[in-house]
Amino acid sequence: MSQSVLQGKIVLMTGAGSQIGLGRAMTLALVQAGARVAMMDVDRASLDESAAALRQVGGPSCVATIVGDVTKYVDAERAVAETLSQLGGLHILFNNAGINPSVTPAPPSPNFAQIPIDAWTSTMQVNINGPFFMARAAVGHLVGQGWGRIIGVTTSLDTMIRAAPYGPSKAAHEALMAVIAREVEGTGVTANVLIPGGAAVTNMTKDRWLPNMLKPEIMQAPAVWLASEASNGINGRRLIAENWDEELQIDERLAKASRPTAWPQLGRQGIPSSGG
Repeated sequence: MSQSVLQGKIVLMTGAGSQIGLGRAMTLALVQAGARVAMMDVDRASLDESAAALRQVGGPSCVATIVGDVTKYVDAERAVAETLSQLGGLHILFNNAGINPSVTPAPPSPNFAQIPIDAWTSTMQVNINGPFFMARAAVGHLVGQGWGRIIGVTTSLDTMIRAAPYGPSKAAHEALMAVIAREVEGTGVTANVLIPGGAAVTNMTKDRWLPNMLKPEIMQAPAVWLASEASNGINGRRLIAENWDEELQIDERLAKASRPTAWPQLGRQGIPSSGG
């Protein structure tokens, strides 16, 4: 895609501070495509370091920094307000912030019974309350201007049903995105999900990196496309970055890399047929 495809677009990216992560990789691609990005994170030091690196690429005004906690609705509202005041607009929200606490089960109890209560509640607060708070704070502005994007970073179904509390929290996030997509249909705002397609190299996985893990940069091309005018009309979809092939025409690319958000095709399979 053109380097100016996002010229004039303003993005709010949560979880943008980490030096090794999806948020920083996507922010870099968005800046290179012409967007300006409000980078939000709870860690001021990491946020400042990442912002400084990105300004070396896109210039002093390409990013703004917002220290805030997505688990606090007042911070979500402030982040939207600061994005509007510092960068002059808001068009795209990336709900990328997430945590994945390391939980070591102790047999013979079931694994979920070994999850510390604090680990469960903090994961749910960041990974589902956070996206809800951010989307709630931003959607009025997006709908009001008649164009916008809400993009959620979730995970694969395999992880959702295997790894707690991270998996269930991301399943909830994906279900939320399906609801949002339905409710913004026809407003000019779209809501879609983007996932790497497998385990990725991030700070959350730093203790278990393997040679075949996906690099954060795999998210860059589909993130830019989803944020752009080129994705107008695409709503309620999950894009799998590993399957995103820019060598294909867009219809073939979407057929290969996208599916409905939250598996709606499975919703009625458990309901017995009433007729013969």
